[in-house]
Amino acid sequence: MNKQQLANKIWAAANKMRSKIDANEYKDYILGLIFYKFLSDKEEKYLTGQALTTEQLPLLIDDPNNEDAMELAIYCRDSIGYFIAYDNLFSTWLKPESNFSIAQLSGALNAFNRWVSDNYKSVYEGIFNTLQAGLTKLGDNATSQTRAINDIIKLIKDIPTDGSQDYDVLGYVYEFLIGNFAANAGKKAGEFYTPHEVASLMSEIVAESQKHKPQIEIYDPTSGSGSLLITIGKSVGRHIEDKNMVKYYAQELKENTYNLTRMNLVMRDIAPSNINTRCADSLDQDWPLQTTGADFYKPLYVDAVVSNPPYSQHWNPTDMEMDARFKNYGVAPKSKADYAFLLHELHHLKPDGILTIVLPHGVLFRGGEEEQIRTNLIEKNNIDAIIGLPANIFFGTGIPTLIMVLKQHRNNDDVLVIDASKCFVKDGKQNKLRACDIRRIADAVRLRSSINGFSRTVSRNEIRQNGYNLNIPRYIDATSEGQSFDIYATVFGGIPNSEIDGLQPYWDAFPSLRNSLFVGLQGKPYSQLCAADVKLAIAHNADVKAFEDAFAQAFKGLAGFMHSHLIDNRTNVNELATLDLIANYIFNCLEGFALVDKYTAYQALANNWTTIINDVDTLNQGGLDEARVVETAYKLVKKNDDEIEVPDGLKGRIIPFHFVQQAKFQPQLQAIATMQQRMEAIGSELDNVRELFTDEEVEAFCDSEKDNVLDKAAVKVALKTKDEVEPSTKKKLKQLIKLWNEQTKTNKEIKIAKQQLEDSTVQAINNLTDDEVNHFLHLKWILPVCNEINDAFHAIITNLEADVLALGNKYGQSLKQINHDCRENNNQLAQLVKQLTGDEWAIEGLTSLFRE
Repeated sequence: MNKQQLANKIWAAANKMRSKIDANEYKDYILGLIFYKFLSDKEEKYLTGQALTTEQLPLLIDDPNNEDAMELAIYCRDSIGYFIAYDNLFSTWLKPESNFSIAQLSGALNAFNRWVSDNYKSVYEGIFNTLQAGLTKLGDNATSQTRAINDIIKLIKDIPTDGSQDYDVLGYVYEFLIGNFAANAGKKAGEFYTPHEVASLMSEIVAESQKHKPQIEIYDPTSGSGSLLITIGKSVGRHIEDKNMVKYYAQELKENTYNLTRMNLVMRDIAPSNINTRCADSLDQDWPLQTTGADFYKPLYVDAVVSNPPYSQHWNPTDMEMDARFKNYGVAPKSKADYAFLLHELHHLKPDGILTIVLPHGVLFRGGEEEQIRTNLIEKNNIDAIIGLPANIFFGTGIPTLIMVLKQHRNNDDVLVIDASKCFVKDGKQNKLRACDIRRIADAVRLRSSINGFSRTVSRNEIRQNGYNLNIPRYIDATSEGQSFDIYATVFGGIPNSEIDGLQPYWDAFPSLRNSLFVGLQGKPYSQLCAADVKLAIAHNADVKAFEDAFAQAFKGLAGFMHSHLIDNRTNVNELATLDLIANYIFNCLEGFALVDKYTAYQALANNWTTIINDVDTLNQGGLDEARVVETAYKLVKKNDDEIEVPDGLKGRIIPFHFVQQAKFQPQLQAIATMQQRMEAIGSELDNVRELFTDEEVEAFCDSEKDNVLDKAAVKVALKTKDEVEPSTKKKLKQLIKLWNEQTKTNKEIKIAKQQLEDSTVQAINNLTDDEVNHFLHLKWILPVCNEINDAFHAIITNLEADVLALGNKYGQSLKQINHDCRENNNQLAQLVKQLTGDEWAIEGLTSLFRE
């Protein structure tokens, strides 16, 4: 079962609970029990690897009167931070002899709290409060509650937490659930979830800024589910190999989501000593604080702060004027806490730290106290960049948002403004940043690029002149020009040279092409299309051919480069570092090819990266033999109102069947294709015979209740009966029988051939050599990337052809020509009218239509 199937299975089961539990609450049961299973499995794995055998696990009992049992329990607690008795292990609940009940779950959660180590209380204490508080909502009595919780336990038992899948599967399921609950429960659930793409963009900016440091501390004062912190930590990991060199600080006001933060961090295998969390109001009381040394209880300063605080939330600013966080900037209005969160976060930055925060656009231009704060931020040179995001990108709100990047100390005094409002793709009801959008924005921040209609560095003087108004449209004009029509060309024809000049990037890349497509009108700033076939003219142009050859030559080594880093050195792949390595290689290949958008090429890599990295993880965990595994495929089907998972044949765990079949079983594939073609031909021949039926034959041999399809039983009876059947009819019926017999025979042969091919494919995959595995990995991972990059070039040629034809069509028929054609048509019609005879008044009326 792959990750997507696992997530779908859990989501389908969650939907069954909708009628009983509020949409924003049922996540707590599934996520809480997934986390409990994680801890339970982690304890089993630890103890069986250190002190016990699997058969000795029943010795894990919570009995103060049993000295040996207490010694073992304390050993477990002191080693991993908690202790779970054998009867309360998740695996025990699944045993047939277990009499699991809702009371046992409640008792297990209480026991867990009792057995949390003092050194781990900030991580584990009360972490199951949300789950426990909601148990009574699962049914009207203990029996129905037990039945409901049993269903969930059986549902999540397949989630691997034994390390065979590392923790990627858990992370994927966790993020999938949070995203889907937020999307389906509306704003209430979406409050604690930052879409992965937005988190990825913020993490790219932070990781680039802090990549030179051997260890970092990161803080989120409104942590919600913890997704932002997790993503930042992962991105930083491309530069810091030891994940224990990243320390996390998280604060969250709501207990439910505070528990989600802790669960998420623990499930990502982050050392508890690196997890510092607090359930409190970040604005009410300052935190984090120093806990040791001479600076005890003074503010703790971190390398990076990231946050997606609630937008324009009310807060209490009373007596905050002298608070160290606000006194040098101003106090945010009580109706809008946006700048209060920002200043709180800025206060905790190290001098070389970085802050990225998601805010509504109003912070850029609102007056009053916010204008004062904004002015001070500019004058103190804290604002580094402003990135306008697409609308409708967050769950539960369609308002456009932005990411503001701030620093305590900067070497420059301008502000980079980016309008990324058009950088998205539709994904259902939401807009979604693509990988190429994230990379484009992150590169613009890194290079502080000025790109027409997209990004621009704005001086402090210009901001002053605008009254410290930072509204993005003041600095970037991202509006697209409307289509205009040249009056002369519209009236007299020809294509304005100025509009042909608008395709200058093409003419720069293909210098001779313009003259191959257009010819100038003497003495006029206009040209006309001279190529009879634009597509052929472009394809046969020498510069286009030379460009294509140079493009192919530039990327000649890409496949080998990827093969070396992904296949030959598979065990050394670092997901993000290797992605950067290959992306930079692609970007280097594109040097000198300005016509090709490098981010389109990057998207080709990103489109295939998830497949690649998932396979790499599987192979690195199980070895190359994972590529020789064939397993059951599954699909989701509707049954009544539920989606259930049913077997759907076989598939290679890593290597797709069709790769092996194309390489090893071409004759069998061709034989099946030939039989399938014959089946199609038989269908056509049956239709032809049916078309020859008379009305009487249709009535006799077709079933009127089934759209007059041929009735096989009636045909067979007619041929066997002693009644006279017209010879012509008998001939048709015999043709039908013959075709049906052939159809049945061929269909059976196809099934046999397919089964034989599947059997041969399974055997072939089971016995693949290492070289063959590497070859098929190349076809699966690398060839699609190379093909998509090549398609990017052909898309340029297709777009050029479309642009040229559009110019030709735009001025293809002049107003002068249209008027001339109308006059000619009128004259011809008038001549025809003159030839008419009939009522003189009717003739007079028609003739008058053509008089000047």
